[in-house]
Amino acid sequence: MHNQFGFVRISCAVPRVTVADPAANTIEMLSVLQGLPDSDVVVFPELAISSYTCGRLFHQQALLDECESQLAKLAESAPHKQQLILVGVPLRLDNALYNCVAAINNGEIIGVCPKQFIPNYNEFYESRYFASGTDDLPESILLCGKQVPFGTQLLYSHICGRDEVLVYVEICEAVWMPVSPSSLAAVAGANILCNPSASPETVGKAEYRRNLVTGQSGRCIAAYAYTSCGPTESTADLVFGGHAMVAQGGHLLTESSRVGDNNETRRDSYSITTDVDIQRLQTERRTTTSYIDNRRYLPEQPFRKIAFELQHTTNDLADRVDAMPFVPGNSELLASRCAEVFGIQTASLAKRIECLGNSPTLVIGVSGGLDSTLALLVATRTCDLLGLPRSTIQAITMPGFGTTDHTLGNARDLMRLLGVKAVEMDIREAALLEFHELSSANGYRPFNHIDLDNSSPAKRMSLEDFTRALAEIPEGDLSDLVFENVQARRRTELLMNMGFVLGTGDMSEMWLGWCTYNADHQSMYNVNCSVPKTMVRFLVEYVAEHQFDGEIRDTLLSIANTEISPELLPPTRADGSLEPVSQSTEDTVGPYELHDFFMFNIARLGFSPAKVLFLARHAEGWSGSYTEDEIEHWLRINLKRAFLQQYKRDDVPNGPKVGSLSLSPRGDWRMPSDASVAAWLATLDDT
Repeated sequence: MHNQFGFVRISCAVPRVTVADPAANTIEMLSVLQGLPDSDVVVFPELAISSYTCGRLFHQQALLDECESQLAKLAESAPHKQQLILVGVPLRLDNALYNCVAAINNGEIIGVCPKQFIPNYNEFYESRYFASGTDDLPESILLCGKQVPFGTQLLYSHICGRDEVLVYVEICEAVWMPVSPSSLAAVAGANILCNPSASPETVGKAEYRRNLVTGQSGRCIAAYAYTSCGPTESTADLVFGGHAMVAQGGHLLTESSRVGDNNETRRDSYSITTDVDIQRLQTERRTTTSYIDNRRYLPEQPFRKIAFELQHTTNDLADRVDAMPFVPGNSELLASRCAEVFGIQTASLAKRIECLGNSPTLVIGVSGGLDSTLALLVATRTCDLLGLPRSTIQAITMPGFGTTDHTLGNARDLMRLLGVKAVEMDIREAALLEFHELSSANGYRPFNHIDLDNSSPAKRMSLEDFTRALAEIPEGDLSDLVFENVQARRRTELLMNMGFVLGTGDMSEMWLGWCTYNADHQSMYNVNCSVPKTMVRFLVEYVAEHQFDGEIRDTLLSIANTEISPELLPPTRADGSLEPVSQSTEDTVGPYELHDFFMFNIARLGFSPAKVLFLARHAEGWSGSYTEDEIEHWLRINLKRAFLQQYKRDDVPNGPKVGSLSLSPRGDWRMPSDASVAAWLATLDDT
C-alpha cells in the first residue's frame, strides 16, 4: 500500500501505439512505466500490446506469437517490480482467441482475465476475432512457460496491516452492461476496479462514459480506474479518444484530455495519476449497512484471490487535499451547491410552517451575525414561497453587554430592508437584575471584580455604573461563563415567549458545543442545523449576489465579512462605545475552517485523528497559514470538545439534513455522552 493511512496510487496510461507492432508497443509501455516509479497500480488500455485495431490480423500466428513474447518481455523488463501492471493482450486458448488483460507483478504474470462481453454491433466487430470469456473456462493456462491463473473472478490482493487492497479487472464493454461484473466483484470485496478499454470517440459519448465510470464507483463504493486507447490507433473507420479517468465513491478524482475536448490532440504517450483512499472506501461500505446485503447475488463459485506486492512509502500524496471539504472550489459548482442548500432549507421550513395553522408567528433572534442572517433569509424566502406576508416574521434584536455598533447597525438595517416585523429589546437591565439575584444567592461577583451591593433595592448598582465598572476590568480578566450564560438564556426566554422560534445555530457550533445549553442551543425548528460554518458565509454571499442588489446586498456582504463573535463579553474601551469586539470566537475555540475539516474527516469519514492530522498537514486552501503544532493543538481541542459536548447534541430541535452529514441523534450521529476520548487522542501521541 502506498502509505499507512490507506492511500494507493493509481496511474492510467494512454501509450502511443504502432498498429500490429507488439515490440514497438512494449518499448513504449516500458518507457511510460519508467516515468511512474511511485505508482502502485498502472492500467494500460485494452489490447495495448497488439493495438486494438488489428482486425483480421488477430488471426495471424506471427502477431499472436509476438504478443506473447512481448508480454513476457514486459514482465521481465518492468523497471519497478513492486507494481501491479495491467495490460491488454490477445491470447490463444485451445480453439479460441480471447481478448485478455494480463496482470504483472514482481517480474511475473500473476493472472489473466478474458473479456466477457464481446460487442458486435454498430461499429464493433469483435466476435469475428474473439470468443467470450465464460465461467466454464480452465482455472489456469500455460503462458510464457508457466501456469497462470485464468478467469473472470480473479481478485489481486495486497495486505498492509488491517487494510487490504483488492483489485478487480473488467474489460471495456462490461461497464456499459446492465449488470457489470465489477458490481459483483465489489460485493466480494474488490475496492479498486480497473477497466482497460478501447472506446471510439463520437459526439456526446465522453459525457456518458464519464457518468458510467463515476456512477459505477459510487454504486460499488470503490475506486474505478478507466483508460482507453488513443488516436494513434488506426483511424480507417474510427478515432479513439485516449480518455483516462479515475473516480472514487461517486466522485471523479482526475481525468485526462481526450480527442475533441477543445484541447490540442495528444499523439504522444501520457498518463494520469491519483491517490485513492482504501480506508475511506471501507469505512463507507461498513457505514452503508445495506451494502453487504448484496452478497445474496454472488455466484456460487467464489472469487479467487491472488497475492501481489507493493512498495511502501509514507510522506507524500499525489493530489492536493482540499482544506474546505464542505465548500466546492469551483465557482459554478459552489453557486449550484448554495442554491441547493438554500432550497432544502426553504422547503423544510415551508412544511413546518404549514403545520402551525392559519396565522403563524415566526420568531427569530437577529444578532447581525452570519448564522441568524442566514436563518432570516430562509424565513423570508419561505414566507414568499407560501404567500405569507413578511410581517409573519418577528425579528428580534437584543443588544447586550458585548453587542457592537457594527453588528447592531447591520441587524437593524437587515430587518428594515427585508420588511419583517422588527423589534429591539435591550437585555442589559434584565441581565443586571439577575446578576444581583445571583449575588444575593451565592455571592456572585462578575469577573471576580465587581461587588454588587444588594443591601437594599435602592443601593443596587445602576446599569450606567455597572457598564462603567465593566470597562475598567483588565482585558486579561474578561472571562466569566455565568456572565455570558445569563445573557444567552435571557434572549432565548424572550424569544420562546413570543412565538414559534427559529433556531440559528450551525452544525460546526453543535459539533464543538459552542452554544449555551437551553439558550441558543434550543428552538422550535432549526434550518441551519446541518450547515457547517464554512458554508454559512458562502450561502449569505450567494443570496446577496443572486437575489438582491443595492443597500440590502451591501448589508449582507458586510455581515459576511464580519468577524465571528458571540458578543457576550463587554468591549474593552472605557469611553462607553461598543467598539472594538473583545471576544473573537476563533481566537477562543479555534479557526472554523480547521474545525470543519476535522469534523468532516472524523464524523463523516471515520478517520483516525492521526490520519486527519496527516491530511491537514497536506491540505491546501486555508485562508491563513498554520504550523503543524497549531493544527495538532486545535485538533486536540476539537476532539475533546466533540466528546465533552455530546450531551448537547442529544437534545436538539428538528431541522433538515442538507449535506452528507448531520449531527442529529435521530439521524446520522448517535454516541454516548459519557464516552472517553482517550483512544482518539492516543493516535496523535504516536505521530
